[in-house]
Amino acid sequence: MGKKIEYTNGELTIIWQPELCQHAGICVKTLPCVYKPKERPWIQIENATTAELIAQINQCPSGALTYRMNKEVK
Repeated sequence: MGKKIEYTNGELTIIWQPELCQHAGICVKTLPCVYKPKERPWIQIENATTAELIAQINQCPSGALTYRMNKEVK
């Protein structure tokens, strides 16, 4: 099983699997305010809404970017 790196905004968690990434650049082109390959952390999840993030992640051709909705803690 490959490496997985997670980023969360509280509502959503992005899971990035670098070994799967084909570097198509769709993430960077779609949401350049979030995906900044030259910076660390390179995913700045707070710069977009949850809906924008989901729409972009669904376009990832390699499946390197996936997400899960976080459950509300009561």
